Amino acid sequence: MERTRPPTSPSGPFEPLRPALSLRRNVSWTVAGNVAYACFEWGMLVALAKLGSPLLVGQFGLGLAITAPIIMFANLNLRMVQATDARGEYQFADYWGLRLFTSLLALAVIVAIALAGGFSRQTALVIMAVGLGKFIASFQDIIYGLLQHHERMDRMARSMMVRGPLELAFLALGIYLTGGVLAGVLGLCLARLLVLGLYDLPGARRVVVHLEEGSRPSLAWRQIIKPSWSYPVMARLAWLALPLAFVVTLNSLNVNIPRYFVSHYLGEADLGIYVALAYVMVGGNMLVMALGLSISPRLSKYYASDNMPAFRRLLVKGVAGVVALGSGGVLLVLFIGKEFLTLCYRPEYARQVDVFFWLMVGAVAAYLATFLRHAITAARFFRVQLPSYILYNLVLVISCLLLVPTYGMLGAAWSTGIAALIILAVNGLITAVILFPSAGLNRLP
Repeated sequence: MERTRPPTSPSGPFEPLRPALSLRRNVSWTVAGNVAYACFEWGMLVALAKLGSPLLVGQFGLGLAITAPIIMFANLNLRMVQATDARGEYQFADYWGLRLFTSLLALAVIVAIALAGGFSRQTALVIMAVGLGKFIASFQDIIYGLLQHHERMDRMARSMMVRGPLELAFLALGIYLTGGVLAGVLGLCLARLLVLGLYDLPGARRVVVHLEEGSRPSLAWRQIIKPSWSYPVMARLAWLALPLAFVVTLNSLNVNIPRYFVSHYLGEADLGIYVALAYVMVGGNMLVMALGLSISPRLSKYYASDNMPAFRRLLVKGVAGVVALGSGGVLLVLFIGKEFLTLCYRPEYARQVDVFFWLMVGAVAAYLATFLRHAITAARFFRVQLPSYILYNLVLVISCLLLVPTYGMLGAAWSTGIAALIILAVNGLITAVILFPSAGLNRLP
């Protein structure tokens, strides 16, 4: 792999002076931060359901469904590329500059789709507001990648713990005062901007130039704010990350494809109910992502140093945790699913408890597939992931075409489970190739 310019000074971003946290503390902080944020993010849907109607939830869900794949592609999964850059091939300014460029392009695409997509005026405004919120969050995401690289998940977790309640409070206040979702989403954008400016950027500055070790404050701000515009370096970094961009976009689409079909065949109100039910699964996925993100730097170091026994042990522990999480969700639905939905949302949501059950069953396979993807990425197996996720989405589209028109939301839940089983089988095979290269199957690109 071609190397780019490494850090040339002691204050370079990939030469940490402060010790990294232990793996146990990093996992604990990451899980705590993601649990807290997932709870507050789910609280946003609860606020929408309690203060508004399924139609409002549907507008918000449609905004997420349209903007998420665009932003995910533009992000190029640079956070994971940065976090697993064990050899320090790129500087933080390279990641920051590429993120600024691609995020501006993504925001322009979202605005164009909202204006030209034939949506109502209110829905178009909501889509653009959701896109603005994701634009702001993309810069928090790249800072989180820096913190992960240095194995300082405590700073990332604190940021998420601050973001969550602020976003929920501003969203709920906007909906309560206006009766519409647009003001709430704009409040969410304001909350993210405040946390980015007042917490995330100062925290990233401390990591980049190690102010606690005596670097000059003026130099610190120049290094954290000013992106690198070395276009050859940006092009190489984008090319390296491009396969992951397709993978994470396809991964985002597998969440949103059923929503497109539900919206088309059943309408925005039923979409609101489906989004609320499915978010419990999405919340669990955030926990799986937290676990995967927290151990990815350690897995990448084990793999780079050819310490495969340690790689296997850590991977097995993670898989056991994911299985426990998914099984717990299924048991929750079996015993108190209807009561849970009535309490958290409204009775009209609880009437779809069978959809809720099948979503959670499919979630077990999806969680395992997601976790294995982190192990595959930590081993720098980037390009092999693309065809597997193309297959995943093709299966999902075909299943939705066959099942949603006849079975509605239940068909969407079944389609999600079928596709999740397919990608779990594929990711399991790739992981086996990584774990047992002596089997002669290690010729994956």
